[in-house]
Amino acid sequence: MIACDRGALTVGIVNSVGSSMSRQTHCGVHINAGPEIGVASTKAYTSQYIALVMFALSLSNDSISRGYQHATALEGALKIKEISYMHSEGVLAGELKHGVLALVDDKLPIIAFATRDSLFPKVMSAIEQVTARDGRPIIICNEGDKTVSDGKAFATLQVPLTVDCLQGFL
Repeated sequence: MIACDRGALTVGIVNSVGSSMSRQTHCGVHINAGPEIGVASTKAYTSQYIALVMFALSLSNDSISRGYQHATALEGALKIKEISYMHSEGVLAGELKHGVLALVDDKLPIIAFATRDSLFPKVMSAIEQVTARDGRPIIICNEGDKTVSDGKAFATLQVPLTVDCLQGFL
């Protein structure tokens, strides 16, 4: 724990009291989501996500990073690996052109988060780059969003519209 060694205050957002992370940090938020029975369980992730968003919003009124959906993409990629034993990556839409785009064809499964948050135009640009290379993305979008489903998606999964910081939770 480099941060602790250098004197930084560390906060752990953990599911289990007495876990190694809770012992290694100065203080923590115990979410008490209960044990994860299955490999693909997401209750600890979603509880930690909400706790982190609440913590970040209490520190600042500004956005805390470049896209709230990135953590969800990483978690989704991890679940795909754990369940199917297939390689999967979570990639920021703005980083797509740095190598990953070269892999896109009509056979590569791609799931894109294109909800109406502050980064929607950038994500749509990335989706257009994918479809220009014959990619057929599955797009997670907001209910009734015709811009996303208008010929750009192989399929869509629609979620309710909410504030930016909770889109990844839905």
